[in-house]
Amino acid sequence: QVQLMESGGGLVQPGGSLRLSCATRGFTLDNYDIGWFRQAPGKESEGVSCLNRTDGRTWYADSVKGRFTFSRDNAKNMLYLQMNALKPEDTGVYYCAADPGAGCPLEFDYWGQGTQVTVSL
Repeated sequence: QVQLMESGGGLVQPGGSLRLSCATRGFTLDNYDIGWFRQAPGKESEGVSCLNRTDGRTWYADSVKGRFTFSRDNAKNMLYLQMNALKPEDTGVYYCAADPGAGCPLEFDYWGQGTQVTVSL
């Protein structure tokens, strides 16, 4: 059974940093497209970053390029999203996600319960 669980969200001031973590189980990271998406209040879900297992490339939304870094630790079955230079528009619920097919950037079959990120003074 595929399971994902996010942690690490919180309240941070503009310009600050947060590191989100995602514990995974029930699947092999190398065999799935994996990534992060977010949903802001009143808005549709937005892909943030993902790793395409076919070509090994990491994709980032234009809005987060140069500020966010997606990484993983296969040995620990963990995913991470390092978020720097945070802006108020980064506020939302962040989800880690996985898909056995072509999930990037926003067609995932599995995701966690989400973690809230709030960027505000």
